[in-house]
Order: sequence, then structure tokens, then C-alpha cells
Amino acid sequence: MNLLDMIDFPSNLRDLDERELQRLVDEVREFVIESVSSTGGHLASNLGVVELSVALHYVFDTPQDRLVWDVGHQCYPHKILTGRKAAMASVRKVGGMAGFPAREESPYDAFGVGHAGTSISAAVGMALGLRGRDARVVAVIGDGSLSAGMAYEALNHAGSCETLPLTIVLNDNRMSISPAVGGLNDHLEALVTRWRDEANVPISTLFETLGLDYVGPIDGHDMANLLATLRDAKTRNRPHVIHVVTKKGKGYRPAELEPVAYHGPSPFKPDTGLVRKKGGKLTYSQVFGQWLCDAAATDERIFGITPAMSEGSCLTGFERRYPDRYIDVGIAEQHAVTLAAGLAVEGMRPVVAIYSTFLQRGYDQLIHDVALQNLPVLFALDRAGIAGGDGATHLGAFDIAALRCVPNMVVMTPSDEKECYRMLNTGLAWPGPCAVRYPRETTGSEVIEQTKETLPLGRGVVCRVSGKRDSARVAFLAFGPLLSVAMEVAREIDATVVDMRFVKPLDEDLLLTVANEHEVIVTIEEGTVLGGAGAACAERIAAEGWAVRMLRLGLPDAFVPHGDRAELLRLNGLGVAGVREAVLAFTEAVDLLDPVE
Repeated sequence: MNLLDMIDFPSNLRDLDERELQRLVDEVREFVIESVSSTGGHLASNLGVVELSVALHYVFDTPQDRLVWDVGHQCYPHKILTGRKAAMASVRKVGGMAGFPAREESPYDAFGVGHAGTSISAAVGMALGLRGRDARVVAVIGDGSLSAGMAYEALNHAGSCETLPLTIVLNDNRMSISPAVGGLNDHLEALVTRWRDEANVPISTLFETLGLDYVGPIDGHDMANLLATLRDAKTRNRPHVIHVVTKKGKGYRPAELEPVAYHGPSPFKPDTGLVRKKGGKLTYSQVFGQWLCDAAATDERIFGITPAMSEGSCLTGFERRYPDRYIDVGIAEQHAVTLAAGLAVEGMRPVVAIYSTFLQRGYDQLIHDVALQNLPVLFALDRAGIAGGDGATHLGAFDIAALRCVPNMVVMTPSDEKECYRMLNTGLAWPGPCAVRYPRETTGSEVIEQTKETLPLGRGVVCRVSGKRDSARVAFLAFGPLLSVAMEVAREIDATVVDMRFVKPLDEDLLLTVANEHEVIVTIEEGTVLGGAGAACAERIAAEGWAVRMLRLGLPDAFVPHGDRAELLRLNGLGVAGVREAVLAFTEAVDLLDPVE
């Protein structure tokens, strides 16, 4: 019988003899590989922390002792050991287990997480709140996450706490998703090099300078050493850092050789690894990546900036072709935005490739450093809308509401790859800040149409006119790729459809013309209804004093969970059937009301 079959919770794990733990580690690692090969999800990052996960739960009395994972894309072994083995088959699916720690899912998930750099701050707060109680807090943070400015703020605070039951485990694998960058990476590499060379020369660490005790580096795959070090940590009453060196993808050769490719793979066959697909439909991210290379070929002022998301934002081609104009700042979104502002001041044309969910982390910088100075920074907002398997922590629903209230901002919502390419041209040509938002989705095309064409600023386009010209009832105002849904429903009910293209500046002339000619206006967007593009339309119509019947469709006032994007759109009423039903129900309700005067 496998040892893992006997482990339902960490209390079972602690009943094992220490000599049995390596066997358990091997079984957990194999379980992770088999599970992720079937479901997809995070792999290489989880394989690197199997020994650490087992050791932490073996030594510490979880959940009484709080265990906080940074980012959380390395939490699968933790979940397997804390009563959720069977749930791994449902990970990242609608109604299934989250791919990140979630407090509502288990008492062993001490803090919900999905963004980097939060663990130490949360752990300091939790440790302060636990003072006087028999409990400790352990934060596990990767070297990539440690590049986040928030982590330094937390380290600075922790170092000032003379007594605090806090252990900070630095999981150093030289990676975030991509290889780690920056001066901190160089510092950690120097520590590891001295350790591997057995050079017993004292070296002052960043952590000791900040007032924290430092232990390490130690081999994160040496179970005996891990256990001894963690047991020592339980006796310490000062905040301290344990520097653990691990290998991303450990134990699965393809993931060890290609940790970036295996960071978050789709389902694959464990014996053969990932299948490289050729051709197929383009993604919006690929359209952006090609556009950036095309634009940079004729404009030497263009810089491409990413906060550690080169692969996800499709910047690898740009990095190869224009290495002097490619900047990966690490997980440091605030710095990425203000860095772009500095480049723009000196006449450059920076393009910040950033996920919608991560732009939230640089919102103050966008307002204060970019928009206030009206600087020409182009924001390519990837993963706008529903985040698919990444779920609520990565939900890109809030950027429209957040950006349309900022002076000087231009906000564009392409409905397909052709519009996306032209909008990027438009944003690059505009002498102020712009954002182009697009989803994590395929475009329906296999070819990128390269062009220098720009779009007239703030101008929408009528895509379909109702056949009942004299008695038109319904008009759709679509923002983004859900235009295709509006078109399909409009053909069934004979409605007008407008691709609004711009959230800001809004095409007010077209909006008011359509509102004047139709009885019912339906706005549709893959963003929050509250404060979104539909709200902008309603505000403008209300300013005219018109009482127009409006149905605003979009994402609800809720955090949309993980799952397949198409299925989540359907569940939130944004599929063809849901939109049709909502529009018909609304028009029937209108018929019961008094006529609008």
C-alpha cells in the first residue's frame, strides 16, 4: 500500500517514521505529475517544493501553526497533504478546487493568495495577531516573488520586531515563471555560490542588514537537513529567514529541462511530455507580440516592458530581436509603470505588457506618474475579463471601471484581432496614455494582418442595422469580443449592433443617435457592470435627460471563480442563449410598462 493512501491530513503524516518521509515525497511527486498531466495547471513550481511541503507539515502543527504560501502556484503538494487528494481531479474547473490557496476551501489555507509578494506582509500581521497564543506563522516566498516591492516593505517591518514567532522560508530556485532578474537575484546567487563552493567566508546578507536572522543556504531536497533546520526554527522567537535552494521541476526530467514550458502546461502524457502544436488559431497575446515586433522594426523609440510575464504576454520574440529595448523588471508592477513614465519623458514610446489583474498593483503609478503628466505610455492589458483556470485572484473585470475615470486616459476594446492590431497602432500614435484590453482567448484567425492603419479616436462603427428601420426596437452597443455574441443574437431578433470600440473617449454622437432611434439599448462587455462601459453609456444618455430603456450586460458584482472561460461566460449570462433570454425578458417587461415620454 502506498504511504500517500494513508495520509488524509498532516496529523497522519506526523505519525510516520522520519525514515519513511522520502518514500512519501516520491509518491507525492508522482501524484502531482499524474494529476496535472490530466487536468493541466501548475507543474514545475509544485515539483520543486514537494520535500519542503512534507517537511513543513511534519514539523509544524498545522493548521494551528499558520502556513502562508506566496503566489500559491506551488500549493498542490500542500493541498494533497491536507485532505484534498481526490479534489485534484477537479482543480481549476468550474465547481472544482482552486489552483491557489483559498481560505474558504480549507482551514489549512491560512491566507488566500494569487498575486506575488504578499506572504510576508500577511504573515507579519498574523504573527502579531497571534502573540500570546501557542502558534507560529511560516511564510514561504520564492526568489522571484521577493522582487516585489511589497516584500521589502514587509521585511523592513519584520526586522523591527524584536520578538515575533515568524519564520520566512525563501524558496530559491532562480525562477519566477521566467528566470529571475535583478540585483537581488545576483545577491542570492552569490550566497548560493559560496555555499556550493564550501567557502566558509562570512558574508553580510540583505536580511541581516534589515535586522532578521538568516539561516542557510540549505538544500531544499535534503529531507534530513530540512527537518533539522525547521525544528530549530520552532525554537526561535525572533523573525528569521531560512534560505532553501530548490530545483523547479524537480523529479520530472522534461520539467527540469524546460521549467518555463512546464510552469503551467495544458494536459499532457507523462511518458512523452508536452506535444508542441503547430499552427492553429491565434491568441490575442500572439497578435500583440507580433505587433510589437512589427512596430519596433520601424520605430527605435519603442521599448517593451514586462513585470515577469514575458512568455504569457508573448514578448519572447521581441526579446530575441530587440534585447536592448526589452525590459523585464521582475514582479514589480509599480516600478514597471513609473519606469515607462521615465522613458516617455525622454521621448521614448514605452509599451507596458501587463495582465489586467496585475495593473491593479500599479494603479497609483498609472494615475500619478503617467496620466497626471499626460505621458505617451501604451498599456497592453492581457487577460482582460474572465481569467479561466486562474480564477478570482486573476479576474480582469475591473480595468474598464478603474481606467475610464482617470483623466487623459484612452481606453479601447477590440472585438477581434484586426481591431486589436489597429488599436495598438492607434495607441502608439496617440500623444498620451492609452490602454488596449483583450482577453485570454483565441481570435478565430490563423493569420495576423499587418497594417499601419490607425482608427479615428473615439469613433464606433455600426455593424448591423435592424431591418425594421421605421420601428427599430433593440440596439446592441458592444465593447470587445462579445460583439460576436451580440451579432448572433441580433440576427435572431433583428436588432441593430454597434461596435463601440472606445470606452473612453466614448462615441457620444453615435451613442445618442442610436439611443434616439431605438426603444431598448443593450450594452454588453466582459467587465464589471458596476462602473463599466455600459455605465458610461447610461451616464451620457442620462445627461441628456432622456428616459431610455437600458439593459446592461456584463460580469456581476462578484468574484468570478475558476473554470473554462466559455463556460463561465455562459454561467454569467454572457453566452448566446443567456443574452437572448435576457434581452427577450427585458423587452417583454418593457411592454408591461407605461410608454416612455
